[in-house]
Amino acid sequence: MLSWLLGLMVYTGQMLPQDTLSITKDGRTISVVKRAEFSFQYPGLPIIAEKKYNSFLDQLDQQLTVPSKDAMLDQNGNIVAEQVGYQVYRKAFTEQFYAFYFGNNSVNLEIPMLPVYPRVDSELLADIKSKRIGRYVTSFNSGNKTRTNNIKLAAKAINNYVIFPGEKFSFNQVVGKRTAEKGYLRAPVIVRGEYAEDIGGGICQVSSTLFNAVDNAGLQIVQRFSHTREVPYIPKGRDATVSWFGPDFEFKNKYNQPVLIRAKTLGNLLIIKLYSSEVINYQPKEVPNPPY
Repeated sequence: MLSWLLGLMVYTGQMLPQDTLSITKDGRTISVVKRAEFSFQYPGLPIIAEKKYNSFLDQLDQQLTVPSKDAMLDQNGNIVAEQVGYQVYRKAFTEQFYAFYFGNNSVNLEIPMLPVYPRVDSELLADIKSKRIGRYVTSFNSGNKTRTNNIKLAAKAINNYVIFPGEKFSFNQVVGKRTAEKGYLRAPVIVRGEYAEDIGGGICQVSSTLFNAVDNAGLQIVQRFSHTREVPYIPKGRDATVSWFGPDFEFKNKYNQPVLIRAKTLGNLLIIKLYSSEVINYQPKEVPNPPY
């Protein structure tokens, strides 16, 4: 409706000669388009085909977006600074595009970009990296290469993740779907009480170790499910099974300070620690030791 009204407001009965638009980024031509490419076939009426326009804008955004990067700790505990990202400023771009389409003499459009700031910057990370509030360690058979691979990938996915006050953490959401494209391999899993093999087998050890570290820190458990049979790496009833199309492990940061997850493997050990600010007022819990 908006495009129809705008078309009628500026309609003069003929198209202006400037019917080609050069779209640039930092002075470099990204695309050259013609007014007719985005027009409905109504002779003499300049009306934008909005689906075509939005699809074109989505393509530009996908091509030019630079994701932001959170500050993180490297293997030695040193802070790696954050990076600001950028995305197409769609509102400003649309205003300029409409000005061209409905008769403005401009034939060049420099794409406006918006900064995208990271969730976690160096200052915040420096404040929450020193006080340990939770910890848990489990062991695995490092000779099982496929399972070890999956454990390392899942641990890497949650490492350096920050949960802000009042925020929920979802294991499935943060780790994402376990696929071969991401490097996950087939390894033993428990399905309806029986052992089988599937992509990503072994990651339940990561979610289970995380659950015990989270419980040790006294955080609020929102959702947790146990396997249908006992697992050897965790005390009975202390596991947290996860599946992309099934159960998830979720917890909530009920404290007034952000919480940082640090996860790594060392030899045959999976080590997960939780950190926060020195001023955090938390209530830790005792949790049973893992089997040896």
